[in-house]
Amino acid sequence: MSKFWSKIVNELDPYVPGEQPQDQQYIKLNTNESPYPPSPAVAQALADFDCADLRRYPDPESSRLVKALAGYHGLTPPQVFVGNGSDEVLAHAFQALLQKPAPILFPDISYSFYPVYCGLYRIEFETVALDASFCIDVNDYQPGNGGIIIPNPNAPTGIALEIGAIKRLLERNRESVVIIDEAYVDFGAESATRLVTDHDNLLVVQTFSKSRNLAGLRLGAAFGHEALIEALQRIKNSFNSYPVDSLASACAIASLNDEAYFEQCRRQIIASRAHLSESLAALGFEVFPSSSNFVFVRHADRSAQSLYLDLKSAGILLRYFDKPRIDNCLRITVGSDPECDALLKALNRILS
Repeated sequence: MSKFWSKIVNELDPYVPGEQPQDQQYIKLNTNESPYPPSPAVAQALADFDCADLRRYPDPESSRLVKALAGYHGLTPPQVFVGNGSDEVLAHAFQALLQKPAPILFPDISYSFYPVYCGLYRIEFETVALDASFCIDVNDYQPGNGGIIIPNPNAPTGIALEIGAIKRLLERNRESVVIIDEAYVDFGAESATRLVTDHDNLLVVQTFSKSRNLAGLRLGAAFGHEALIEALQRIKNSFNSYPVDSLASACAIASLNDEAYFEQCRRQIIASRAHLSESLAALGFEVFPSSSNFVFVRHADRSAQSLYLDLKSAGILLRYFDKPRIDNCLRITVGSDPECDALLKALNRILS
């Protein structure tokens, strides 16, 4: 704390990302990164990139990338927004679309950045409890709110909503913006991007970090009605006119153009998830149904915290949340098959 801080700094409870310890080499199964490298087309885009172009500012509208994303999702460029990671896109959405007189709504177990944004932008919020199975019931989201944001699949649970439930949520809340945060959608859920044209209150947010294997690139996107996208643009251009650099745009376009590699990695992670889930269940874990690139589990006899610490000592990082309702659960990224096998071997030793 400093006497020079603004008042809001004292009041913030900042987001805490997954730990990135530097003391040794770990098997990192705690931050939901891809175990696979980006598409070879991305490597080629980097090799072909003219370094001399870095002396110029990038296109502030990221026009080529926006056009590529619009074509990929069957939308028009005015329905697409890009930013420096989906976290930045979400931050702009909170400021542009959710500062309303009524509280916004999101699940009580959800992405922990949401309440941080609310604190930063002075947005009132109410959480809506997941049911006993950690599922979202869209009927619990009553009209009269200042907006709704839901991750689909949810994080950290990995449980997804069907597209019909999202339609009901949109129709029931016609006077509110509904943001569907689809960071993990490619691993087993159906994207709501196909609903954008028919619902002017829908904003869908995605990232290149997970299924595109580009977490180090920091690139996110939003899809919605032109008026919603214009609101994001107005905030962006009042904050940072050049959020997406030239290298990032070139790599992202290359990734979008290599659908075969995207499918190969996506399917491999889904297959590894099934094997990991089955193996964890055989070790006495309750494994919640996952449509993401991670699994959410709890053990019948061992505390999540003790397992997390034992595995960290063994050189394997998982995500432990010391929070109500989930303080006996662990989130495990689906790594490569050798990484998953190392985890299972360590758990066999610890549990026995």
